[in-house]
This record gives sequence, structure tokens and C-alpha cells, in this order.
Amino acid sequence: MAKPRELPARARVVIIGGGVGGTAIAHQLARMGERDVVLLDRSELTSGSTFHSAGLVGQLRSSVSLTRMMMDSVELYRTLDCGWVQCGGIRLACTPEREQEVLRQVAWAKTFGLPLELISAEQARELFPLMSTDGVRCASYLPSDGYLDPSLLTSALADGARAGGCRIFTHTRVIGIDVDRSDGGARVRGVQTEWGPIEAEVVVDAGGMFAAEIARLAGVRVPVVPFAHEYLVTQPFRERVAGEHLPTLRDPDLLIYFREEGGGLIMGGYERASAPWALDAHLLDAIPQDFNGRLLEEDWPRFEEIAVNSRKRVPVMDEITVTKLINGPEAFTPDNEFCLGESEVRGFFVAAGFCAHGLAGAGGIGKVMAEWILEGEPAIDMWEMDIRRFGAHFRSPSYTLKRTKEVYETYYDIRYPGHERLAGRPLRTSSAYPWHTEHGAAFGEKSGWERVNWYETNAPAGEESLRPRGWAGMHWSPAIGAEHRGTRERVGLFDESSFSKLEIAGPGAAEFLQRLCDNNVARAVGAITYTQMLNRRGGIECDFTVTRVDEQLFSIVTGTAFGNHDLSWIRRHAPHDGSVRCTDVTARWACFALWGPRARDLLAPLTDDPLEFPYMRMRELAVGDVPVRALRVTFVGELGWELYCPTEYGAGLWRTLWQAGREHGLIAGGYRAIDSLRLEKGYRVWSTDITPDETPYDAGLGFCVRKEGGFIGAPALGVGAGESAAKPAGPRKRLRCLLLEDPRSVALGNEPVRVEEEVVGRVTSGGYGYTVERSIAYAYLPADVEVGSAVEVDIFGQWVPGEVAREPLFDPRGERVRA
Repeated sequence: MAKPRELPARARVVIIGGGVGGTAIAHQLARMGERDVVLLDRSELTSGSTFHSAGLVGQLRSSVSLTRMMMDSVELYRTLDCGWVQCGGIRLACTPEREQEVLRQVAWAKTFGLPLELISAEQARELFPLMSTDGVRCASYLPSDGYLDPSLLTSALADGARAGGCRIFTHTRVIGIDVDRSDGGARVRGVQTEWGPIEAEVVVDAGGMFAAEIARLAGVRVPVVPFAHEYLVTQPFRERVAGEHLPTLRDPDLLIYFREEGGGLIMGGYERASAPWALDAHLLDAIPQDFNGRLLEEDWPRFEEIAVNSRKRVPVMDEITVTKLINGPEAFTPDNEFCLGESEVRGFFVAAGFCAHGLAGAGGIGKVMAEWILEGEPAIDMWEMDIRRFGAHFRSPSYTLKRTKEVYETYYDIRYPGHERLAGRPLRTSSAYPWHTEHGAAFGEKSGWERVNWYETNAPAGEESLRPRGWAGMHWSPAIGAEHRGTRERVGLFDESSFSKLEIAGPGAAEFLQRLCDNNVARAVGAITYTQMLNRRGGIECDFTVTRVDEQLFSIVTGTAFGNHDLSWIRRHAPHDGSVRCTDVTARWACFALWGPRARDLLAPLTDDPLEFPYMRMRELAVGDVPVRALRVTFVGELGWELYCPTEYGAGLWRTLWQAGREHGLIAGGYRAIDSLRLEKGYRVWSTDITPDETPYDAGLGFCVRKEGGFIGAPALGVGAGESAAKPAGPRKRLRCLLLEDPRSVALGNEPVRVEEEVVGRVTSGGYGYTVERSIAYAYLPADVEVGSAVEVDIFGQWVPGEVAREPLFDPRGERVRA
């Protein structure tokens, strides 16, 4: 039994968890000068999941920010005594589809300066002589990848943290987290341990597979599920030349990975029959209290699929002797991305859900989290890893398990654009959902909502000849073009009920929103304002419309997946004096968009209220039998309205509009048509075209910025008065519209863009414009790249020529939206 510890009475930061995540955060806090840090572990350092990690470190990942974090990790590991071996990494492609993935990854790596090489099967065998080339079409090779020892890394990070003043206490279990809820909000105040309390301003939950249990002590939901993950270690069977190393090897088509281990190998993979572990009757994690530094029993039947596949790629695996089969629990998230950031309890941070690649990302995780803790916001765009991306539906353990199980079992599958997860569906549906299903809707899913991508019944009116080449032509239908053109030429009806809807109310609402928004939102009742909310760097944290419904009531409409994020940002800055109330009202309102040149002809006979109110204004109407809040806005560049009604009226409103629209050529459309339409108008999408890393000036949204300042981020933009305002400077980069010469070569996002043979940017979003009949892409380019400049975009290994075009491509004077 551990002896009682004499703990400090207080610390500025308390980190719970002594694995690679917790020690990395402590290490980076120390490097940044924060000395008042305490790290606690229930047992010994590395005794959770860290000690049984396979140790592979690969850098190129699915997002820009995650790749940067992996690169930061490698940069750090090179400086530590952690057993780092830079042996390079190979990834094989054994199908035409995987070959396309490799070509795309090689192109993407150019935008980071990563030296990812496209190599042949024979070149791969020269680097990894044990492999068979059977079925291998090509491979990629990254010389700067490698592997390391998880225990040595954790020890090195802990030593660095101690040297910077961090105090580490092992065998110290946290049994409670103090949260102050006295002022209507929630703020962490400290922790209770088995040896006594520690007062703290910041508490970091880096508890690995125990993270959800720890978070429940603070009333916070962390949607992670422990899964048993296996790999084997062989006995030595080959002679090694000193200083020479085998690269790591991944064959995702066979679900397997390898790395050297002395004169033997480590081999593992991601089996199709997963094994969630330690769940109670309610499917909530219930890890035994004494499960420290332990492994699970070997499960050879579950590992059989991986073992058989390994012998296909490395035939010697049929002859070697296995030293042991490692079976250890790892925490996975429902989307296979890290779970990082500040929770709804101020000062309570989470760094968890590392999905079996926490060792590869620990250095970057530590850096991002330390910056977030010390500066109040991350230094890079963290949306895809931000805990705020998980909405209320992830409070359900059963839903979380369904989604996470699917993620684990498809870990190595190719994620094509437009690919839809299937687990846990349908969950959230609009009032018009039965109508959609009856009329041939092809559904997508976002944030738990079933959303129409297109109606396959519209496909006969489209053109199969316009199917894009390659990946862009998968999960595609001619119906998209039919719905696009039907809206441009006649009128389209779209179900946007999934859009997140927030209300900001109270006597202080107007002043509060003026402080957060870069545009002027405190205008007359009925005014609609397009605006952003910025971070202190001037980056775009939120992007939405604000409608002044009443003197003390404002309505915000934002993207389906962004409601929880945006509401968290708003609440974080809200006063606690009762003058402002912030509420998510998404479920209260159905929303149907009616857009197109015949929209007024369709709507006018259904209401006795005049429709001649101007663009970007709101008015209360009755449409048929339904009370409606009509917003004259558009995301497709056409005349029309977004029509909001209480949810219980939704089915009736949709039916009324559909029946009235037949004589006007009304077409029901989905989100894929909206995306095509918005590209032609140059409307931006947050999280792709605009992120916390870009300012409104970078993004071409300078027209939204109030020149008098007075909002968060104004000093960074050089607007407003006072010494804190920086001198105005032109943007470093600009979001540019690109038109590609080949209309069937469609960019998907992250493709490199080069000007005069030099890679200068990457695509943010792309698609086909059915009205302009061109392939369109958006990309951030250096500010001196002007309209008319020649560019090239690498699409699956082919440099497709194009040019920088003046935007918007369609209706540049905006006459149609104001008709």
C-alpha cells in the first residue's frame, strides 16, 4: 500500500494522469515558463495505456492541424533521450483506390514540406526486404517517420517537467473535482485526492482510458470508449547491421502494421471484430480500480484475421516464434480524432481519446494544450479535435459506443469524400423526414441529423456525363446538377432544419454581441447581419448570421455541426450578472429555404403579408396555416427566404410549399446542390474556407469589420483606437477562387497549388459549378498572386492548369438576391 503523500495546498495547474499525454503537457508548460504545476497519477507513470503502446510515429494525418502536431512531436523527440529511431515509414497501396489515396497523400505532403516519396513495390522491398510484393501497386515512403520507446519517452518528458518546476506525485488517486457553480456558470476550483485537497485554477484531465471517469467527477461528459487492442512481439530471427533499421510498414488493405523490435518484429492491426472493454450494464466505462500496469488476457481468436494477413505480406511470419501477444486497452473517440480543450466547466481541460496514436502526437498535444491553458485559446485551428465538437447526443453511452465501434472496425478504410457513417442512424430527424424518405432522398448525416444530400428521383433530369473523375465521382449523383439548375432557373426547396439556432437574450444582449462580433449587429429590429466572432489573434472563431428579433432578443443561425462550439464560445465570454441568456433552440424551429427566381411567385399567393421587404431583413408572416419567421437571406445567390416555424408546424409548411410549387417548376434539393451553388457565389464555409487561423481580411471578408473596433480581435486587425491596436497591415495571404481548365478534374480539399513551379498554398474546398460549367476550387495564396495568374492544382498526381478568377463567378453585382 502506498504511503500518504504530503501534497501542496495549491497549484495553478493540476494535471491528472502520468502517461505520455499528461507528462507532455507538463513538459511543455515548463518550457513555456509555467512552474506552478502538479501532476498526479493513480499508480506509476505510464501505468495506463502508455506502457503497452507499439511505439510507431507517423506524421502525415487527415487534417492540417493534426499533421502539424505530429511534425512538432518528431521535432521534440529528436531532442529527448527517448529511444527515438528515425527509420522512415512505408505505406503500401494494393488496390486502385488505395493507389489514388497514396497519390493524394504524396501531393498533400508537399504543402507541409514533408518529403513523402512515391515509390514502387520493388523499392519498398529494398527498404523492407522481409516483405512480399504480391499485389502491391505502389507505396509511399516518409524518411522522417520512426518509432520510440513509450516508457523512455514518458520518463524524458517527466524529467523535463521536473526540471522546469513541476511536482509529480504517483500513487495519488483523484477522488473528486471541486466546481464552483455559485454565479450561474461553472468553474473548476481544485481537486480532492486520497491524500487531501489541492486548490487549482486549471485542472487537466489527461487520464487516458480513465478520462471519462475522471471527467464525471466534474460533471463533464468525455465520449471515449476503451477498446482492447492487440499486437504481437516475435523472438529475434534475423541478423541486424549496427546503425541500420527497417522502416515501419503499414498495409492498410490487409489491416496490418509492422516495426522492428531488436532482431524481431512487432506486428499488429485493426481487426473487423472489435472488442470494447470494461463497460457496465449502461455501456458506460467501468474500469476496475486496481487495473494499473496490467494487460488483458491474450485473445488469439480475435487476432486470427490479423495474423493470417501478416503472413501474406511478410511470409517469414509463418515461421517465427511469438514471444508474446500484447492485449491492452486504448481509449477511442466516436470520430477517431483526439478529444482536446476546455470543457463547459471553465478551467477544466481535457486531453484524451488518443485512439492508439497518442505516442505519435504527444509532443504536439503537449504544445497545443500548454498554449491553450496559458493563452486562453489554442494557437492553431483545433476544431476537428476540440471537445466542443461533440453535441448533446454524445452524452448517450450507447450512441457513443455504436459510433466508436464503427470507427475502430473501419480504422484503415479509405474515407472517400461524401462517405457517410452508418452506426446509430437515424437519430435526429426533421419534421419533413417522412416526406424525404418517400421521395427518394439520399441522406447524409451531420451532428446526428439526417440531412438530404440529394433526391435520387431527380437523377433522370441530370447528366451522367458530368460525373467527376476519380474520388470526386464517388458518392455522387446526376441529381445534384438537376437540383442546382432547377434552383438557378426556377425555384428550389431545401430542408435546413438541422442548422443550429441560438438565442441571445436579455437587457445586456446588444452590448454583449457588439463586443463579440466584428460587424455591427445592434441594428434595428428585423435587421439581419452576416458577421464573425474573432479570437485575440483576429482569427475567425465563428461565422454566422445574427437577426435582431426584438430589442432584447437576437437569433443566431450557424452550421449544423458548429452549434455547440459557437454556444460555448459565446457563453465563455458572457457576463454572469443575469443580463444575458444564451440558449440553444435548434429543436424548437424547423427551417425550409425557398430560393430561386420564381420564389416570390410561389410564396406570394400563400400569404396576405407583403413580401417586398428588402434583402437581409426579417418579418413575421403567415404562410398558409403556419406562423412563419421569414428571413430574406441566401446561401445560393438567389432571391428567396429561409422560412422558420415552430417544429410542430414543419410538416404542414413543407407540404404547403411543395403543393403550391408544382406550377412553378419547384424542385426539392439537398446539401450537395447547395454546396455547388454557394461555390459559384464565393460563400465561405467555416472549418474549411475560414478557420481560427485566418482573419476576415485573409478570407476576403473585410467588409464585415467595424473600423471603429471595440470587439475581441480588433487590435490584432489594426482597427479601433488605443495603444493595443496594431498598425494596419495587408493580409499575408488571400482566399482566391480558382477555375480549372479540365471541368471533370474536381478538387476535394488540401490539394497543393503551385504558381510558377512553386507550391504556394493548398485547396480549402472545391466542386463543380453547374451554371458556370467549370471546376471551381478555393485556396489561400500569397497576397501578391493576382486575379488572372496562372496556377496548377495537383489532383491525384496530375498537375491540372487553371487561373485565379475574379469572384463571385455568378451574378457579381448581386442583382438576383436583391430582386
